[in-house]
This record gives sequence, C-alpha cells and structure tokens, in this order.
Amino acid sequence: MNIERLKAICEAPGAPGFEDRIRNLVLREIKPFVDEIAIDAMGNVHALRKGEASRKVLVTAHMDEISFIVTHIDEDGFLRFHTLGGFDPKTLTSQRVIVHGRKDLIGVMGSKPIHLMTAEERNKVVQIQDYFIDLGMTREEVIRYVEVGNPVTRERTTIEMGDCINAKSLDNRISVFILIETLIALKDTPLPYDLAAVFTVQEEVGLRGAMVSAHAVDADFGINLDTTIAFDVPGSKSHEVITSLGKGTAIKILDGSVICDQRMVRYLKATADKHHITWQPEILTAGGTDTAYVQRMGKKGTIAGAISIPTRHIHQVIEMVHKQDVRNSIELLKHAILDFPTFAWGWDE
Repeated sequence: MNIERLKAICEAPGAPGFEDRIRNLVLREIKPFVDEIAIDAMGNVHALRKGEASRKVLVTAHMDEISFIVTHIDEDGFLRFHTLGGFDPKTLTSQRVIVHGRKDLIGVMGSKPIHLMTAEERNKVVQIQDYFIDLGMTREEVIRYVEVGNPVTRERTTIEMGDCINAKSLDNRISVFILIETLIALKDTPLPYDLAAVFTVQEEVGLRGAMVSAHAVDADFGINLDTTIAFDVPGSKSHEVITSLGKGTAIKILDGSVICDQRMVRYLKATADKHHITWQPEILTAGGTDTAYVQRMGKKGTIAGAISIPTRHIHQVIEMVHKQDVRNSIELLKHAILDFPTFAWGWDE
C-alpha cells in the first residue's frame, strides 16, 4: 500500500461544503490516469475513462469528512460551533481541532472540568453544546484570523497500528484512496464500458453531491465506495457486529437509505468468488450512503450496489481499517469494472 498517498488523503481538510484542499489533491493524483476531468457546480470531481462500449459505469467516493463550523466568537475569544455531520460527543473532550480561517489555527475542545461538576452533571451524557473551542488567544487575536462561517476539522496524524491504519477521516478518505488506486491499476487496461469515477461532496450532511452527480452521469451501473461499521470489539453481541476487521471487503445488501439491486449484489459476490477475494456481507439498518442516490437519481434508475470498508471507531476522533480489507476492496472494484460484459442483467436471471 502507498501509505504516503493515504496519509496525504486522510490528513487533507475537507469539511462538507469546504472540500477545496482534498479536491485539489484528488485532481493532482488522478490527472495522469483518466481521459477527461470536470468539476460540476457543487464541486464534485467527474473523471472519465473511455471504454469500448456505450454503457456507463459510475463509481463514487465522497471526499468530505465530519466537521464543524464556527457560529460565534465570544468576548474572551472562545468559539462556539455547529456540527457538519454526526459526532459521538463523548469522544471530543480535550481533542485538538484545526480552525480553517485566514490561516490554520490549532484549537482544543474545551468543556467544564470534572472538579467543578455537580453530581448530576457528572452522570449526564455530554452534549455537543457543552463544548467550546479554545485557541489560546484573546478575542482581538482571534478575530484577525477567524470569522463566523469558518470550517473546523479534527487534528490527527495517520499511523500504522499492526495490520491496521489509524487516522481521522477514514470515512471516507479510505474510499477516495481505493478509487484512486483502482484508476492507477487500470491505467493501461482497456475498459468494457465508460467509467465515470466521481469524487462527491457533502455526503455527511445529506448525500447532496451524489444526488447531482448521479443525475448528470445517468449510468447503467453504479458502485458506491464507503466505510461501514465494524463493531467487532469487547461488549458487542454477535448480531451487532455488522462487519469485522480483517475478514474481507464488505458487499452491501442494504443500509438505512437503500436496498441494493439484487443483481448487483449477486454480481459482486460472484466476482469476489471468481477472483478469490475475501468478502463479507453488510446489512446496516441505520445510516445512509451515496449508494441511495447512485441508485435513484439516474434518469432511468441505475443497477447499483456498494463495496464497503469495515471500520472501527467510526464517526469518532479517530477511525481504523485493516490493510487487507483495503487491498481486497481495490481488487474487487478493479475486477468488477473489468468483468461487467460477462454478466446477464435481466430480472429473469
């Protein structure tokens, strides 16, 4: 695995609606490996590899990450904020963040010290509104660089832990990495159909970029790449696990926003088996992904499914994936793109 590329992708900031830096990185990485590149009005990156037939395959991976936005600067220079995407509040205590104003500033998520809490407060579940961001500056210094509306992202480096990768924003930068690596792997290989590789925006706040891009591409087939829950940890019950790290890439059957096309599910399973790729099924009864709009927003609908990457500690300050699951995801995506002509897509199959 190209850990340096993955590190750059994970650590680039990209709050929903503020994806400029991660988008510029994606553009630099994919330019040598595609035939055409365009950026739509929302900021989605559309990369095209031309194929030998007129059908279209759409593969999507969202660039944005769960983040915050500054809503208020108080008289002492402390920041209040609103979330962009879903956070587990208890994981934010005393965590470093980066405020992206006129220049990047490191801040700390502050809250009431436990020494000063009442017994009732100590037993209460912490809420997002209990936090503020401390920049270590006076108000006069803060307002030189920060204004209401600036995005805020988590501050974390990317490291290897055993057979795993530990980083912020693996949701969904690991999928961005997988899609880029697949484009590189296929650079000299003729494709059966046109491949539209789309890096979408604003997934974490409602799948917004995918809605626009899927309609524009109007693909015959669609595969979305995203993370999924791996609850393979102490205290979990067997029916709660969803997926496990190191047990293969996951083939989505459904999530809270989509029931994947049964033909695509069968195809991805058959492709994985044919090429001896380890996989596991994914049924996630809550939460949604761009798969929903990849399926629905084509003008005639799209035969759509998803390849999911098992992820521990998802939507927290750090997230973790297994290297072999990532390799399996790249292999499955690559072979799925290449094997499309061999599969019958009628409802009677």
